[in-house]
Amino acid sequence: MENAPAGRVGIWDLAVRICHWSFALLIPTMWWTAENGEMGWHMRLGILLLALLVFRVLWGFFGSSTARFSHFVRGPGAVIAYFKSLSQSHDPVIGHNPAGGWSVLALLGAMIFQVVLGLFSGDPFDGATGPLNDLVGVMTADTMTDLHESFFNVLIALVALHIAAIAFYLVVKRDNLVHPMVSGKRSVPAGLKGNAPVPAWRGIVCAVVAMAVAYWVWSGAPPL
Repeated sequence: MENAPAGRVGIWDLAVRICHWSFALLIPTMWWTAENGEMGWHMRLGILLLALLVFRVLWGFFGSSTARFSHFVRGPGAVIAYFKSLSQSHDPVIGHNPAGGWSVLALLGAMIFQVVLGLFSGDPFDGATGPLNDLVGVMTADTMTDLHESFFNVLIALVALHIAAIAFYLVVKRDNLVHPMVSGKRSVPAGLKGNAPVPAWRGIVCAVVAMAVAYWVWSGAPPL
């Protein structure tokens, strides 16, 4: 683990940053493809998003320290205490703060729910169906299709809240949260420890598992 004097330390590993910016790119792109009838691309991008989500969940258990759920998921008391401390000055948080941790869980959960709905959605008579559409009945597929369209508004609301929080920290707290998510590093006072990395093979294994799951789903989830 990095323990440096006042200066720049590692905060986010490459895997976390790739996932973060891929999510930021995929969500508006998938909205555009759906709105413009590019359903072939919409479904391909949906499978890519599924692979990234599976990887990010695995990385939340086996990744570097700040990527792990155990590092940033805190109880309600910690979240309330953090909100109360916003009016005061405090040292930069290494990783997600208690409130940001729950924001990450909400966004990941919403994206997973949206993708799962999409996998079963569609109408075979229109020629646009998710790869798991034939595993459910017509009425169930119709319900999931409607939810897939309407729940997107919930996802956008969570994204908007996320962006608003970033803007708050930038304007009010004078804390740029975007730059560390690009560079992976940030300046901290002396004594604060940076992110603890893990061997690269863990990322490779997680990526292979994620791609295998995505390919299996894309193939219609045949019996193993």
